[in-house]
Amino acid sequence: MLLLLGLCLGLSLCVGSQEEAQSWGHSSEQDGLRVPRQVRLLQRLKTKPLMTEFSVKSTIISRYAFTTVSCRMLNRASEDQDIEFQMQIPAAAFITNFTMLIGDKVYQGEITEREKKSGDRVKEKRNKTTEENGEKGTEIFRASAVIPSKDKAAFFLSYEELLQRRLGKYEHSISVRPQQLSGRLSVDVNILESAGIASLEVLPLHNSRQRGSGRGEDDSGPPPSTVINQNETFANIIFKPTVVQQARIAQNGILGDFIIRYDVNREQSIGDIQVLNGYFVHYFAPKDLPPLPKNVVFVLDSSASMVGTKLRQTKDALFTILHDLRPQDRFSIIGFSNRIKVWKDHLISVTPDSIRDGKVYIHHMSPTGGTDINGALQRAIRLLNKYVAHSGIGDRSVSLIVFLTDGKPTVGETHTLKILNNTREAARGQVCIFTIGIGNDVDFRLLEKLSLENCGLTRRVHEEEDAGSQLIGSVVQATKTLFPNYFNGSEIIIAGKLVDRKLDHLHVEVTASNSKKFIILKTDVPVRPQKAGKDVTGSPRPGGDGEGDTNHIERLWSYLTTKELLSSWLQSDDEPEKERLRQRAQALAVSYRFLTPFTSMKLRGPVPRMDGLEEAHGMSAAMGPEPVVQSVRGAGTQPGPLLKKPYQPRIKISKTSVDGDPHFVVDFPLSRLTVCFNIDGQPGDILRLVSDHRDSGVTVNGELIGAPAPPNGHKKQRTYLRTITILINKPERSYLEITPSRVILDGGDRLVLPCNQSVVVGSWGLEVSVSANANVTVTIQGSIAFVILIHLYKKPAPFQRHHLGFYIANSEGLSSNCHGLLGQFLNQDARLTEDPAGPSQNLTHPLLLQVGEGPEAVLTVKGHQVPVVWKQRKIYNGEEQIDCWFARNNAAKLIDGEYKDYLASHPFDTGMTLGRGMSREL
Repeated sequence: MLLLLGLCLGLSLCVGSQEEAQSWGHSSEQDGLRVPRQVRLLQRLKTKPLMTEFSVKSTIISRYAFTTVSCRMLNRASEDQDIEFQMQIPAAAFITNFTMLIGDKVYQGEITEREKKSGDRVKEKRNKTTEENGEKGTEIFRASAVIPSKDKAAFFLSYEELLQRRLGKYEHSISVRPQQLSGRLSVDVNILESAGIASLEVLPLHNSRQRGSGRGEDDSGPPPSTVINQNETFANIIFKPTVVQQARIAQNGILGDFIIRYDVNREQSIGDIQVLNGYFVHYFAPKDLPPLPKNVVFVLDSSASMVGTKLRQTKDALFTILHDLRPQDRFSIIGFSNRIKVWKDHLISVTPDSIRDGKVYIHHMSPTGGTDINGALQRAIRLLNKYVAHSGIGDRSVSLIVFLTDGKPTVGETHTLKILNNTREAARGQVCIFTIGIGNDVDFRLLEKLSLENCGLTRRVHEEEDAGSQLIGSVVQATKTLFPNYFNGSEIIIAGKLVDRKLDHLHVEVTASNSKKFIILKTDVPVRPQKAGKDVTGSPRPGGDGEGDTNHIERLWSYLTTKELLSSWLQSDDEPEKERLRQRAQALAVSYRFLTPFTSMKLRGPVPRMDGLEEAHGMSAAMGPEPVVQSVRGAGTQPGPLLKKPYQPRIKISKTSVDGDPHFVVDFPLSRLTVCFNIDGQPGDILRLVSDHRDSGVTVNGELIGAPAPPNGHKKQRTYLRTITILINKPERSYLEITPSRVILDGGDRLVLPCNQSVVVGSWGLEVSVSANANVTVTIQGSIAFVILIHLYKKPAPFQRHHLGFYIANSEGLSSNCHGLLGQFLNQDARLTEDPAGPSQNLTHPLLLQVGEGPEAVLTVKGHQVPVVWKQRKIYNGEEQIDCWFARNNAAKLIDGEYKDYLASHPFDTGMTLGRGMSREL
């Protein structure tokens, strides 16, 4: 029996090239041209093998997709016939398994090492085949065999891929091109996202201009016969057209791409982190973060080869991108052929007029001359470096080159290695280059390395395609931990392997910054040992450390690691380093059954067919073992109870505070005295706590909320601090509004931070640190620091309310004119004298006094003589007990003026009627 397996994949292999297929098979077009006409007519009249079933089953678990394609065919003819199975798969996918059933014989694919030279040769063949036959972003898998007369054959192909987030959506595309109408055709997709499915849509069938008709009766929604069932975390999509419905779409059986787009729920937090049996994955796609200013130079090839469609579609794409620039961005345009033509010799601001002028300049570009790639890149980098050096913005912006070309270097420096070296030396890691190859003649390998070596991405645009949609958005490649740029609508993914599987918690920290703000996200994820069950693909464990079974997170980690090694191998020009990377990528790919340029697939067999083999291959990828599903569902839940033990504060907290009912505490460190007092305000009162707006530019106001008093108490009601508002006008105007559930930071760009997530955000001079369900630390100019404790109750009694405590941790930056209920004491000292009517005691050592209310005394502070009594009070969330001298009657003789003088008219009131030279100002 003759078997032929032809595989053509992106970053994968060809086992038996297309040239071999033509020489071994009996039905090639070239052979057909030499056959007499009468014989060709008889060949057309022969009974073709019938496709009885074509089915695709996918399971997507946390963005990682396992897909199995099943194809069954019947040879109805009275003689043996050649039969071909072909499938387009995503270029980013790795094939993991292939099995053929011919009659009662089974041929099982096995991933093995590939010789180095063979791997290089295969890559070149793959590129050629893909350009001629593949759809955009796909590669073609082919397998051919001879099927005996009246016998059956079945093909099973499995592949895996990580879905990439682009323009705010994940996209899963399945090629439905069985080449003929099928008696049973189905696509079955299960999506399981523990974070929750935020949106889901099924697009009309999409087909390129190259293949088939691919259009149904209604192009405005899902294809006919599509059924969607979903709940919060799970979705099932089934596409099962009848033969009649298939024929209405395409008579030739080439229906097109079945495309599902969806997104998951995400908050302004550290992202989705999942840990399972020693492996973790972290999905990070923050929303509503202020964008980083961009310095962009668009470099457009205007050589003679760009004439016609190429230049027109590229101009249209650039017009689209220019409208996406923001007012804080800067840009310029360079056109190049054998000459370099610069629109402006400096970067200009984005305004309606400058965008219009840029579009006019691009519109008037005409194709002529050769292609000086090196000269154009050097000129663009000099333009960016000059702007950054003179503007002084440095790390507070990102410099980008968007480089579009359709060809190879023909003018100036034409040696690709020198072009790469020149570009790398000029950019010095400070300029990211995004390359777009247009058409089929482009030196895509050069563009790919230009982007890889300079923190960018590369794309290929075929003629007649919508180039504009391809130049928007991007996805960052993992498993790096340093990402120079994050682009809106994409996602950063990091996967890893835990060194110590016995860890109780995995500490995760993310830092990012733009020109005005920085953000640090922190959390601890519980590490719970879980049994993953059988491999999701339904196959035996592919290797590893030998402990238990694999899981989807482990496979995702191996997928990303292999991709990164392949990318590093492609970038490297150092031969020893390339060899080391090749060996690592090869070993990992063999261990996890990935088809790559360094591995190959060999068919083992034939072996006798086992009962149930067809069903196993047909169902495994779609269903997966139940234990895996259960473990994933629990992975996205918040760890631990609602209330957590507070984190240790980042800076030491002083005793000077207001907390509880509210109880005020003032610490006088020079005299080693602590004074306390209560304020019996009314619900809705806004207390001036710190008022120093005229000098240091800081004001703190606190709003009260009411609650019934406890039974048998002497009070009619209790009051707590519900909201703390901090207003700042130096160095820039901003404000914070803090409640037990959220923090609003508005400094021009508004951020809303949940208090149940650990996060650090800030700008240059202001930092806000949230410890989940514990406290918020606000640091201003490094010399003023406030800590706000968050008090939450699992089951609050009627007299309890979620509330805040306010503590002054550092007051060095506040002026001597600072005032407010707490602020007026910060630059003062106190002295204690014995009350003549009281007992004689050593009042300078109050720790010797008895517990509870002790003797009375007189406190001298700011010239006031204040009767005080000895008490004990708990602070810091009740964790510490302090001794203090208590001033009765709402501190009437302790504070300047009266209680009503400390009431603000609204939370953003920055005025003050009391203090040295202070006057009300709104």
